[in-house]
Amino acid sequence: MRVLVTGAAGFIGSHTVLELLNAGYDVICIDNFSNSIADEKGEAVSLTRVSQLTGKQIPFKKCDVCDEKELEEIFKTEKIDAVIHFAALKAVGESVQLPLAYYRNNIVASLNLIAMCKKYEVRNFIFSSSATVYGTPEKLPIDESCRVGVGITNPYGQTKYMMEQILRDVGAAPGENWNMILLRYFNPVGAHPSGRIGEDPKGVPNNLMPYVSQVAIGKLPVLTIYGDQWETKDGTGVRDFIHVVDLAKGHVKALERMDKKGSIGTEVFNLGTGTGYSVKEMVTAMEKASGRTIPSKVGPPRVGDIASVYCDPSLALEKLEWKAELGLEEMCRDLWKWQIDNPNGFLAA
Repeated sequence: MRVLVTGAAGFIGSHTVLELLNAGYDVICIDNFSNSIADEKGEAVSLTRVSQLTGKQIPFKKCDVCDEKELEEIFKTEKIDAVIHFAALKAVGESVQLPLAYYRNNIVASLNLIAMCKKYEVRNFIFSSSATVYGTPEKLPIDESCRVGVGITNPYGQTKYMMEQILRDVGAAPGENWNMILLRYFNPVGAHPSGRIGEDPKGVPNNLMPYVSQVAIGKLPVLTIYGDQWETKDGTGVRDFIHVVDLAKGHVKALERMDKKGSIGTEVFNLGTGTGYSVKEMVTAMEKASGRTIPSKVGPPRVGDIASVYCDPSLALEKLEWKAELGLEEMCRDLWKWQIDNPNGFLAA
């Protein structure tokens, strides 16, 4: 199978490309560099490093999935058997500030991509969704039967929920024979153990662990913990953190399922560890990995935050034969190696 990967130069995209190549898949990669870095030749720095790690050439084209003409050129000229769709704006806080940009980018890009798949008869489609579709969880742990679309607190989460619904409707159209897998990620952290690829946030990180690692290395002065009076084991928020390498391997398993089964319709899977870690536990683990003290202070809870979110990943084990193999220690160890080896991200290469 030859796989088109959109948003391939990003954090999860680049790790998934590496795992696809290791598993023997051919790839064609596209990205518009809105969340990633290009070198002076216009190549994706992260994918150049993936190429070095795997010893394989990676066909790459700069392309904005919102640009229908650019996208069609790729479908016309490349043989594509499956699509993994990562390309999206992804910062929760920014989506509240720029809702129109998020709806326009995330929905239009996805509609263009699905239309091209339909036109060029590419019927295997894996969508990068998010635990945000569950909104305020009705129960813990969250399984795939839990309600979605209720209590979503930001436009980013709404775009993921809307796209899930669109994909379900497209997949259910008579006579189309789509294979759709919607993967709901929990909280990806860590980096490739080589230290060659990892998360390179533009500006101040939006997510906890890149922020923690930048405090540890001295780029940021102090971590603000948003609330320490939650109804959790230590009063700080609890989330299901998953190593990005495990997450990437989940996409390979999804492709293998499509390959093996031939016809699956539309399926949904949680990708998480099933274990909730608190903010304080994450900080302590990072202190251990880095050998450094991480200064922190307590601030007020953020609007829309909830105390605990973690999943039941057993359906992915049953049907995808996938489970998270890497724990908190490996997440922090690999994140710290990436941070130390690349203090300024990919630009320091």
